[in-house]
Amino acid sequence: MKKVLVLGATSAIAQATVRLLSARGVALYLVGRNAERLEAVARDARTRGASRVETEVLDLDDLSQHEALVARAEAALGGLDGALLAHGILGDQAQAQGSYAETEKVLRTNFLSAVSLLTPLANRFESQRTGTLVVISSVAGDRGRQSNYVYGASKGALTVFLQGLRNRLAPAGVAVVTVKPGFVDTPMTAAVKKNPLFASPEAVARGLLRAVDAGRDEVYLPDFWRPIMFLIRGIPERVFKRLKL
Repeated sequence: MKKVLVLGATSAIAQATVRLLSARGVALYLVGRNAERLEAVARDARTRGASRVETEVLDLDDLSQHEALVARAEAALGGLDGALLAHGILGDQAQAQGSYAETEKVLRTNFLSAVSLLTPLANRFESQRTGTLVVISSVAGDRGRQSNYVYGASKGALTVFLQGLRNRLAPAGVAVVTVKPGFVDTPMTAAVKKNPLFASPEAVARGLLRAVDAGRDEVYLPDFWRPIMFLIRGIPERVFKRLKL
């Protein structure tokens, strides 16, 4: 990836990835909601060696802006061959259970917004027959659990969408990389009690780029989540529904 659109550029995982991409001399188009934080990420990217850095302040929940956003990024960098979708919200499960509006907010940000962005990006990359789409999903999407099934549903839907998109784009030589982190120590999980399963954003970013470089389709980060989720998916429903997870 040499010309990359980063969506949700101020998120912790995106910032860590931008630092690594900058060291490779990649040209970047960074998009985020907070102008001050976005400019800080841009300054750091320039310092670390990014060949070009452009920014745009935008709330990615505004789906009507997505087609034009992709066009602006493409024009600014003189083309695109990569995109990282790293925006998302955890939401509040208890609030979502009592309010469809809260549920819709999580689904809109984590799933519908991603689909809206991936559609024009996929069409462009398919047309040019090259490109890499890297999307942050989650291990939470592998099985619905009572503690976070709204967030899990948004990520599960995203994972399935990416599977279909990968199947469609493979003949055109376009890579679709699904990144499934487990617990990550970020501002989004600040209220969650930490345990040994938590990874740093830097570790996830390194794993993400290793997956891209290796041509992986899907990666669990850290990798120990793959056997963990294999076991969780294998629990019979009659047993699973009695568990407090």
